[in-house]
Amino acid sequence: MRDNVKGGALTEVTFYILLSLYTPKHGYAVMQFIEEETHGRLELGAGTLYGALNALLEKGWIAPWGEAEGRKKEYRVTPLGRERAERELQRLRALAETASRIIGGVT
Repeated sequence: MRDNVKGGALTEVTFYILLSLYTPKHGYAVMQFIEEETHGRLELGAGTLYGALNALLEKGWIAPWGEAEGRKKEYRVTPLGRERAERELQRLRALAETASRIIGGVT
């Protein structure tokens, strides 16, 4: 996963995964959430999703949740993951404000 630690930017996929897991979900539900919230603009394959979930588990940004039903493991964002998502939201707001000021000022 290529999240820019120095600049603080998360990849769009990472940000959406963290957002999706504010409510516990299994992998397929995460994929559905992302596709629905982006109106089909982002569609994750299983390999991409599970690779990202494993990376987020290693970083401590998400954690397993509840009892696993067979192969369906549920995950939930951790306090550290919430902090990263909130920082990303602040970064995106600042970016949008700067862009709006510049673009809005063009005649």
